[in-house]
Amino acid sequence: MKKRAVLIVFFLFVAGIMFAQEDSNTEGSGSAVKYIAAALAVGVACIGGGLAVGQIGAAAMGAMSENAELSGKAMPFVGLAEGICLWGFLVGLLILIL
Repeated sequence: MKKRAVLIVFFLFVAGIMFAQEDSNTEGSGSAVKYIAAALAVGVACIGGGLAVGQIGAAAMGAMSENAELSGKAMPFVGLAEGICLWGFLVGLLILIL
């Protein structure tokens, strides 16, 4: 929990530094924000999905060690967690296209 708080504060600090100075060329600043937003959408979604898959995988291995029949019941939950990464990618793609 403490690492997540440090990571969030770090991202907020970096975002504050990036937008602290105004650019004299106002035409190109919109595209730079789009790339940053798309990168954040994909990055945060993949980090969240990876953490979820790690926790689900550990719980599934523990359950399978007690009862081998539970292996098929854990797979849909892993798929749902991986879907988070896919949605983050789609949001990032839509940010870049639109």
